[in-house]
Amino acid sequence: MAKTFLWIEDRKGKASYIFWENFMKQLYPDVIVESKKNNSELVKSVKALQDIENKYIIVFDNSFDNLQVVMEQKRLKRYVSEKKNVFLLDIICFEYILLEFKELIEWIYAPKDEFLEKRAGTITARHKLVKFLQDDNFDYKGIREIVEYDKNIEEHNIEQLSAKLLFDLTRNTGFEVSKGVIGECWIKSCCEWKERQEDDICGLDNSRLSVFDKMKRIYMGSSLKLQFSKVGLEVVT
Repeated sequence: MAKTFLWIEDRKGKASYIFWENFMKQLYPDVIVESKKNNSELVKSVKALQDIENKYIIVFDNSFDNLQVVMEQKRLKRYVSEKKNVFLLDIICFEYILLEFKELIEWIYAPKDEFLEKRAGTITARHKLVKFLQDDNFDYKGIREIVEYDKNIEEHNIEQLSAKLLFDLTRNTGFEVSKGVIGECWIKSCCEWKERQEDDICGLDNSRLSVFDKMKRIYMGSSLKLQFSKVGLEVVT
């Protein structure tokens, strides 16, 4: 029986790898997740692929304003087009998936959380960025709220900005995400956060979702639903 593989550029142990491993385990347990360590090695692996029996889904971070990434992606698309059993997902990066997730703010903050006020500028910048990109407007460095949020925006690409926004929104919560860490609240059922303090209350405090339901809602509330459906992987709702 043919197998399905998800090839990613992220190293084992990184937040992105941990997310993909847990996401696929919950929603697509038969799909085998494999790390190719970086984007160059991922491209080389696709180029060298000889197997025509199994299905390969490729996750390559589309940092569209990073020249090195753009050149690698151009090569990758050429190799993918030559193989009938290889499919490329159009995803900016793992951080952007969580950033665009419709329920992000409602999950990480309780209704009267002081962070809602303290991080209002960051929340607005996130909203503006997601709306611009969803409208296929990629000139995000011209958005006033983003310039006010990130004074060094000209030095950052979309992947770096997404990671910075997500970290600033989630830090000091059970959902904190950095390059090396993904908060337990993303990948465990409510509430299994080992470091939780008595006053740690999030937007899920009353609903208490299972990790399966969390992954399903991330799928439904982000671009993952469209991207996975394009490659024949759909979640029954």
